[in-house]
Amino acid sequence: MTKETYRLLEDYMLSCMDDSAHDKEHVYRVLYNALKIAKTQEHVDYDILITACLLHDIGRKEQFENPALCHAAVGSEKAFAFLTGHDFDRKYAEQVRQCIRTHRYRENNQPQSLEAKILFDADKLDVTGAMGIARTLIYKGIVAEPLYSLLPDGTVSDGAGDDIPSFFQEYKYKLEHIYDRFYTEKAAALAKERRQAAVDFYNCLYREAASAYQDGRKTLTGLLTDS
Repeated sequence: MTKETYRLLEDYMLSCMDDSAHDKEHVYRVLYNALKIAKTQEHVDYDILITACLLHDIGRKEQFENPALCHAAVGSEKAFAFLTGHDFDRKYAEQVRQCIRTHRYRENNQPQSLEAKILFDADKLDVTGAMGIARTLIYKGIVAEPLYSLLPDGTVSDGAGDDIPSFFQEYKYKLEHIYDRFYTEKAAALAKERRQAAVDFYNCLYREAASAYQDGRKTLTGLLTDS
């Protein structure tokens, strides 16, 4: 890939990014992690991989404005239109489209090509460890969702089985289970290195929140009188 082509793709990506949890730095981390993974693979088409990584989240704005939309589906079509509109080969554009379309975890829409699997893994790596925790907290703040919800008895829920969106619910529903969903050995190994940081943060945060309610409610009950 020429520097001119890279700048063209990068400029288009930058014009589409409008989300602090899925910002340009997320895109660069995905790209750099993808290149790290690609070094352990054979026959990688780096041009397709770089293009797909740079453009994989260009549909985020549309999904944020209309949650019924899938950013992977929207982004794949935007990427295809952009590439063909700038005289990229249609077969090349189609391969990039498929990479982007399948980078979001869905049972019925899994990546098929090597480049698509690397993009998938690199993107999921950015949801692991301390980085995954930080990005999730940022996103929860953007959509005004709480850290946790309370159980009927007034204690803090750990998030398991919750229907109410919260950081704890997201951790139990998604972040805790993402570590066995990688296609490449390199990505799985990198995720394993990061896992404990996420576990420790969640456990500490839950203990601090739960103890505040447990101890504080008891103290408050003892101070309140009927008259």
